[in-house]
Amino acid sequence: MSETPTTAEVARRVDVTPATLRRWVRDGVVPVERGAWTPASIAHARLVARLRARGHSLEELREASQAGRLAYGYVEDLFPEPERTHSLRQAARACGMPPKLIERIWRAAGLSGDSLERITDDDLDLLRHMAAVIDAGFPLVAFLQLVTVYGQALATIADAEVRLFHLFVHEPMMRDGRAELEIAEAMGGLAGNLLPLAGPVMERLHQRALGHFIGQDVVGHLEAEGDGAELGRVRVTIAFADLAGYTRLTEEAGEEEALDVVERFVEAVQLTLPSDARIIKTIGDGVMVICADASSLVDWAVGFQTFYAPERPLPRIGLHCGPALYRDGDYYGRSVNLAARVGARAAGGEVLCTETVVSAAGPHLEFEHIGEVKLKGFDVSTDLYLARSAGEAP
Repeated sequence: MSETPTTAEVARRVDVTPATLRRWVRDGVVPVERGAWTPASIAHARLVARLRARGHSLEELREASQAGRLAYGYVEDLFPEPERTHSLRQAARACGMPPKLIERIWRAAGLSGDSLERITDDDLDLLRHMAAVIDAGFPLVAFLQLVTVYGQALATIADAEVRLFHLFVHEPMMRDGRAELEIAEAMGGLAGNLLPLAGPVMERLHQRALGHFIGQDVVGHLEAEGDGAELGRVRVTIAFADLAGYTRLTEEAGEEEALDVVERFVEAVQLTLPSDARIIKTIGDGVMVICADASSLVDWAVGFQTFYAPERPLPRIGLHCGPALYRDGDYYGRSVNLAARVGARAAGGEVLCTETVVSAAGPHLEFEHIGEVKLKGFDVSTDLYLARSAGEAP
C-alpha cells in the first residue's frame, strides 16, 4: 500500500465499496482533509461503516460527525485488529487447559463467550499465565473468584477512563467548535501518551493495597484464632450508612444537587474510616463498610456523626458483627442482612448496633438499650442499642 492510500485501498480496509466511500465523503459524513486519507479519516470511515451496519442513518451520522461526536474512531486505532487468531481447541492445546475450563474462566472474568471464537496472541498469553497460577497449586475455586473480581474491577476502571476522557477532553473540544479531524488527532495523541502510563500506576497502587491487606489478614488471623469459622466465611463488623431523607432532598433540590450531597457524604466516609476498614460498595445514597475490628468501627461511627453534624441530611448508621460469606470480593449472608436492617431502623444522626458490637466497644462509649426489635426478614427479635460518646446528653 502506498504511503497515502487511495480511496479504493481505504474502501477495502473499511469493507465498503469505493462508490459508497466517495458518497460518504461527498455528503460530509466522513471528513477528508484536502482529498488525502489520513489515519484519522480512515478510522472515522471505519466507525461510520460499523454504525451503518447497526442501522444508523446517514443523516444521523452526518450530524454526529459535524458535531465532533465520532472522533473516538481514531482512538480505536490504538487497539489494532490482531493479525492472526486461534480457535478454542488450538488455545487449549497451547496453554494446557481443557476447553471447558477456559470457557469457565473466561465467563468468570466477565468476557464474552463469542470472543473465544477468535483468540488473539495476547489472549493466549493471558491464558498461559492463568494456567501457570493453577499449576502452581492455587485452588481453582479461589482462582475463579479472583478472576471475577479482576474482571469487575478492571471493567469499572476502563469504563471510568472512557467516560472521564469523554467528559473532560472530548466534550470541551466539541464545545470549542474544533474540526472533527482535529479533535480525532488530538484525542488519539493524548490517549496514545496516557495509555502506557496507566499500567504502571495501577500496578503500584495494587502493590500498596496488597501490602496493606496482607498485614490486615495477619492481624485478623491472630485475633480470630480458634473461633471455628467455616471455610469461606470470615468474622467481620459490617456497617451500613446512608442519608436520612435523601429521597425528599432529591425531590426538593433536584437530582444534580442531591448527587453532589451523596458524593460529599461518600468522600467524607472514605476520608475518615479507620485504616483497617474499607468501603465495599456504594448503594444509592449509602455505603457498606467492612472492618475486622468492631471497636474501631463503632468508634468511627459515633465520631462520624459528630463530624458530619453540620451537614444535611444527617447520616444514619447501623452496625453488626458476625460471620459473613466472602465471595467474589463481596460479603453475603445473615450478618450482612442484619446490619442493613439495623441501619434502616436508625434515624438521622443515630448509630444503632447489635449486642455483638456493644460487647467489643471500649469504655469511652455508652449504649442505650432501646429494646428487642422485630426486623424485616428475621423471625427472632434483635436487641438494638443506641451508641454515643460517654457523658453525651441523650
